[in-house]
Amino acid sequence: MSQNTTDFPGTSSTSTGTGQTGITGNTGSGAATATGLAQTAQQYGEKISEAAGQAKEFIGEKITVVGDKFKDLKNADLSEVAENAKEYARKNPGQAILISAAAGLLVGLILRGRRS
Repeated sequence: MSQNTTDFPGTSSTSTGTGQTGITGNTGSGAATATGLAQTAQQYGEKISEAAGQAKEFIGEKITVVGDKFKDLKNADLSEVAENAKEYARKNPGQAILISAAAGLLVGLILRGRRS
């Protein structure tokens, strides 16, 4: 009779020519698997924490830029702002359309939220 052996982490399985299969557990490997999972979870936690820190820095920088732009707009002449917008739209028509669509969507969502 031939004997086939298939090993999985934490178990050993043997099959004989009679169709019987025996599975035996290894109690030591269960603890090792739990330790490995804990280490993997800790590594993912560290990566997520690092990514969150980077996102916080990025958002902080962008908020500063937006704040500066608002200050510039507050102090600018409206005709000058309109002329700059027209010039930008001429140079970048695709982006101007996307920005307009996004602004319209936001205004629509805000107005729809007030009616509910």
